[in-house]
Amino acid sequence: MTDNHDSGRDAARLPAFSGADVELIERRCLHRGFFQLDEVHLRHRLFEGGWSREMTREVHVRHDAVGVLLYDVERDCVALVEQIRAGALGDPESPWKLEIVAGLVEAGESAAEVARREAMEEAGCTVDELIELHTYYPSPGACTERVTLFCGLVDCEGLGGVHGLDEEHEDIRVHVLPFTRAWELLQAGRLDNAMCLIAFYWLAAERASLRARG
Repeated sequence: MTDNHDSGRDAARLPAFSGADVELIERRCLHRGFFQLDEVHLRHRLFEGGWSREMTREVHVRHDAVGVLLYDVERDCVALVEQIRAGALGDPESPWKLEIVAGLVEAGESAAEVARREAMEEAGCTVDELIELHTYYPSPGACTERVTLFCGLVDCEGLGGVHGLDEEHEDIRVHVLPFTRAWELLQAGRLDNAMCLIAFYWLAAERASLRARG
């Protein structure tokens, strides 16, 4: 007789299946632009045995991404960036979003290299130390993108102004805020994207130890 409790504990340690348990029948590109949309036909093994019927899914193919929360330990401040977001054009408040620095990983780049590059491009900021937080799928049901998050320890003195690359149509304004003010904005729903939320909840838990270390 199977012990469901033990089975659950095993599942938490090791996935039941791997990529070898999926049969990719066909992949077809529907659109290729700044991002790519593919149609995939597949079937997979079932938990209770056997195989599923063939299914069709649309998959948003994206580069992996990096986010970095810029934090000044000495001043207890964060640097956030504000820019228009095409995915938020229907937002009831505004399509301009307050976010942490972020960018896409290009071929041959490491996540840490992207974090440092984007900190300079978007905020004019040099990162003294990078602390890796998490790597996760924002929406694995429909998107290939994986995000790696960092906290970047920086000196916020003199940060501000408008930054970004003209060739990428970037118009990015930098805001330096006390942590307590940024946390108020998060609680009020102004920091409403996954990168911000995950990074700020990490910082809320680790802030005291970072400041003690500093």
